[in-house]
This record gives sequence, C-alpha cells and structure tokens, in this order.
Amino acid sequence: MAYEHGNGYTALADTCEMVACADIVEENAREYAETFGIGKTYLDYNDMLAQENLDVVSVCTWMHLHEPMVLAAVAAGVRAIHCEKPMADTWGGSKRMAAAAKEGGVQLTFNHQRRYGAPYVLAKKMLDEGALGDLVRQECECGNIYDSGTHFIDMFSFFQGEVPAKWVIAQIDYRTENLVFGGHCENQQVLLTEFAPRTPYDNGVFGLVMTGAGEAKPVGAINRLLGTDGVIEVGLADGRPIRYRLQGEKDWTYPDTNGESIHGPHFIERAIADVVACLLEGRKCQLDASNALIATEIIFGAYESSRRRGRVDFPLDIEDNPLKAMVDSGDLKLTKAE
Repeated sequence: MAYEHGNGYTALADTCEMVACADIVEENAREYAETFGIGKTYLDYNDMLAQENLDVVSVCTWMHLHEPMVLAAVAAGVRAIHCEKPMADTWGGSKRMAAAAKEGGVQLTFNHQRRYGAPYVLAKKMLDEGALGDLVRQECECGNIYDSGTHFIDMFSFFQGEVPAKWVIAQIDYRTENLVFGGHCENQQVLLTEFAPRTPYDNGVFGLVMTGAGEAKPVGAINRLLGTDGVIEVGLADGRPIRYRLQGEKDWTYPDTNGESIHGPHFIERAIADVVACLLEGRKCQLDASNALIATEIIFGAYESSRRRGRVDFPLDIEDNPLKAMVDSGDLKLTKAE
C-alpha cells in the first residue's frame, strides 16, 4: 500500500514532493526511495518526524501501529496524515487519534478509497437523484468486518451522507485462527444495525452485514441498496461492478463503468489527490476521521455485541477490541489455521 500511496503523490508533481520515507528494514526503505526519487531514508519514523519539516505523512503499516504513528505525527506538527484502514486495533485508539488530530488542527484521513470508484459514485448519484425513492435498507457481504469489511460498511454512511448508527446487534463464529496483518478477524458473522433517522418522524435505515460465508452468497453482492422504488447492487457475485432495477422494470440494467471494478483502478490516486486538495483548499475531506469513525464504531460494536450477547447502543462505551479480548481471555478457543 505504501507504493500505492507513492503513486498517488507522484501524480501530483505540481503540488507534492516526496522527501523522506521510513521503514524498519533498511533494504525496503532504500528500494522505496529509489523507486520514487526520495532523498532521505530512516529506520525509525520518530527520527524522520523530528528531523524533517513534513506537511503530509502517509501511514501504511499494520493496524496496531496506526495509533502511535498518527499521534507522533500530530505531535510533530504535521499538517495532514493519510492513514491506511482500518483505523486502529482498538476502539479507544480510534477515538484518541481522531481527538488528537482535531485538537491539533491536523487533517486526519483514512484510505476508504472506494468512495472514489465509478460503481459506488454512480450508485450514490442515482440515490441522491431519487431513482430509488426512499432508502430503506442496505446490505453487505464480505470476508470479515474488520479488515475488508471496513470499506463496505463505510459505504453505508457514504450513501447516507455520513449518518451515524444508533445501535448494533451481532453474533460471530470464530473457531479457526484468522489473522489479517496481525489482527484477529472473525470466521463468520451476521450483523444488523440501524442508522439515525433523517427526521424525528422517520424510521432509520437498516444495515445488514453477512461475512465469511465462503462459496455461499447470502447477499449476492458486496453492497446492495434497497429503496421504495428500486434496488442497486454493487460488486456482483459474478464479478460485474453494478446493476440496478427500478420500480416497474423486469430486467436488470448494467451501467458502463469504463472498465472500473469495485477495486479500481486509480481509486487510491484519486483519494490522495482529494486529500491534498482538501488540505490546500481548507475543506473537509470525505475520508475524514469523523466519517471513518462511523464504520469503526459499528465494527467494534458488533464484536462487543457478541461479547455481551445482546444489542449494543451507541455511543460505544468501551476502549478495547472485544474480539481480541475474548481470544486473550480464553472465551474463544481457536484452532490454529494450517
């Protein structure tokens, strides 16, 4: 992902100059610097922050390092930080990063880059223009909610204009160890959440997430939007990017996305370009930490619901990672993956 970020900054040669990089492996740092024409390399990011006068920092490490690195960059006076997803390895860490950046006047963004992909942009445009009528429910199917699912749960709030969730109820199955970049991810899960209503007289929009079903396709699409006048599906089981069927239509329509799937190309380059433009123009980025917190609260809230065996109302009142805590305590006994 560091190379993807590097490509994004390189494409902004008129406004950005990459001046330093840090990696704990000297060979990796040197190779990265040679690839992007970077003049200085460091083996410790703290040394880089102390010795360089940096405007923008990208954090492209495993999740457990996001919080200390972001907090260090905020303390160093960096103007903008673009961090890989998911936010952090705990709910408390996610909140601390967002709070520190806000207090320090630092633009903190997270790389939910699918917000810039043609299939999702088209779906949101149709929704905003009223093609679906009133949005009633969103559905999602993905491998897990923590690593891959953070993208697609983030789409829930993207489609709804960053409306937060009210509560979540969920149950997980985690019998075989599944570590992704060092973080525990469930084997399977069913999750239901409700988003705050648009007015005191509306019902909220519901969100349903199913993960880890393997070859089975309980939803049949990565994201589905169900409205009073139609349905849109993004990321179809057959690999096609998007289709929709409006009220009164028998057949699906498959829009042209100019070769873009739900994974790319060029989503990260667009995200980096927007991050830099927002910094220069002084406007809020749609990748802002405040938006990322919406999906992150649902994710850790779902794990907490499994720990409590009941519904969890928001705001979420924990600090840890409930899934990791259940593994560490022995409440979840795992078989090591072969």
